[in-house]
Amino acid sequence: TKEDLLIETAQKEGYVSEADHGITVVLDTMLTKELIEEGFVREIISKIQTMRKEAGYEVMDRIHVYSNGNGRIQDLMERHGEEIRKDVMASDILFAEAKGYVKEWNINGETVTLGVEKQ
Repeated sequence: TKEDLLIETAQKEGYVSEADHGITVVLDTMLTKELIEEGFVREIISKIQTMRKEAGYEVMDRIHVYSNGNGRIQDLMERHGEEIRKDVMASDILFAEAKGYVKEWNINGETVTLGVEKQ
């Protein structure tokens, strides 16, 4: 019978669950290579947007983006260049000595120097 059973929930590695009012939601927390890469791209875009704001650029100003000093970040920016350029309103991404407003960032453990320059 129902009283003879002991039912309890247990967490399985790689998953997180939360229950409320008889409803349980389970999320897969395993990070795939694609999710990690997407996280890096979102962080790069966030840093560039922060730099645009700190440099005092207007929302509609087109910019040049510079990246220097990190091969992994460069590879990500090359492969996701179209998405990055679109989101930050950049005409191009240059892998050279940074110009304009320049700042060094630590993006998920990777140190890179980024620059933004108004067109």
